Amino acid sequence: METCKTNLGEDYPSTLASIANLASTYSKQGRWKVAEELEVRVMKTHKTKLGEDHPDTLATIANLASTL
Repeated sequence: METCKTNLGEDYPSTLASIANLASTYSKQGRWKVAEELEVRVMKTHKTKLGEDHPDTLATIANLASTL
């Protein structure tokens, strides 16, 4: 994830996917607070870059809801 952020930027789709995958891993480990923080970050970026109705944004919102 850090390599993606450095080489591609934090808003790049692959970087966001890496962050979302890490959040999913944390959620499955019961580390909900850190998972929530990462999912909120991805969700905000998706909303800004893709819009609120984009499938990636909606998937991120669903993942966040599941974590919460």
